[in-house]
Amino acid sequence: MLGGAALMMTLAMGIRQNLGLFQAPASKELGIAVSDFALAISVQQVAWGLSQPFIGIVADKHGTRSVALIGSLLFIAGVILTATAQGTLPIVMGAGVLIGVALSCTASGITANIAGRVVQPTRRSLAFGLVSAAGSVGTMVTAPIAAYIMNYDGWRAALWAFAILALAMLPAAWMGSRADRLPNSTPDDKDMRLADALEEARRHSGYVVMSIAFFVCGLQLVFITTHLPTYLAQCGMDASYSALLLMLLGGFNILSSWLFGWLGNLYPKRLLLGGIYLARSIAVALFFLFPPTPLSVVLFGITMGVLWLGVLPLVNGLVVQIFGLRYLSTLAGIAFLSHQAGSFLGAWGGGYLYDLMGSYDLAWKIGVLIGLVAGTMQLLMNDRPTERIQAVQAAAA
Repeated sequence: MLGGAALMMTLAMGIRQNLGLFQAPASKELGIAVSDFALAISVQQVAWGLSQPFIGIVADKHGTRSVALIGSLLFIAGVILTATAQGTLPIVMGAGVLIGVALSCTASGITANIAGRVVQPTRRSLAFGLVSAAGSVGTMVTAPIAAYIMNYDGWRAALWAFAILALAMLPAAWMGSRADRLPNSTPDDKDMRLADALEEARRHSGYVVMSIAFFVCGLQLVFITTHLPTYLAQCGMDASYSALLLMLLGGFNILSSWLFGWLGNLYPKRLLLGGIYLARSIAVALFFLFPPTPLSVVLFGITMGVLWLGVLPLVNGLVVQIFGLRYLSTLAGIAFLSHQAGSFLGAWGGGYLYDLMGSYDLAWKIGVLIGLVAGTMQLLMNDRPTERIQAVQAAAA
């Protein structure tokens, strides 16, 4: 079951993370602005974020099978629509709306639901990390595939190759969703109403702070995956370095997801999460302060890879730590909506500032500043379990 969930997320996140590679060639061939393609990625973030809480509610109430299978079909359709696009609208609908909704059904919100029920409570953070690492494997594997095919057959052929790879999401979704037959709550909260869970979350200051900080996480990450290939091209670097950087992100994300999933079982998750945000902001500042070189691209890719998807097991772990497992997909999905609002701003705002000013200078400076603020807020968040969970823990002791 974990293997199925991991493979589904590997393909979904791997393909999604590499869509930035298509921005320059697609924009040039179709005669559209860079910001038009960036708009599609921005719409994807919004569609993903807006649909995630509702998809989470369905998964928490009725299971993951239908959600994961329908999401896989939507993902495949989105890739095909993008590959056949003749203008901006099909790209916005395919890479934006369809893939965005599909990610709500096939990525971390659903795979965390599966992982949380397959393993023992004391190892959930590690399980979250292992499944998140699968998304990094996908990025590392699909980046060279896309770069190779684009160099020889163009960007459309590379997207068709992605569509063929995405077909494997269907059996993976079926296999992972066998976790539906396993319990996802304790006897103390199995009859808890959704409205009560939402009210509990609204009143918890730490959850609110974590969700706000997650906004900045999304802004920084999507700005990099969407705009760094264009930035490197602007600086005169070969396109292969963009693919190399994405490969490094994917490769070291495997380590990051496992490492922070493991550390999350040993140390306060809020401190680890805040440390990631602060270190990531410092790394972005150092990279953009100087002209890129092959060495700096490699070092930046390694550093950001270590600081990338490690946030997912920590955020999911904090939700379970504070509220329990019953409404994990729903509450993590609401926090993720904030993340995706930041992603929209990172993708579209970065493209807008680039078209307006001819450079990314202002965009990266804004990202660094708010990243430092978010990291500090995260370090100071209240991570105490709710009174309900404390009572359950006391009874179990």
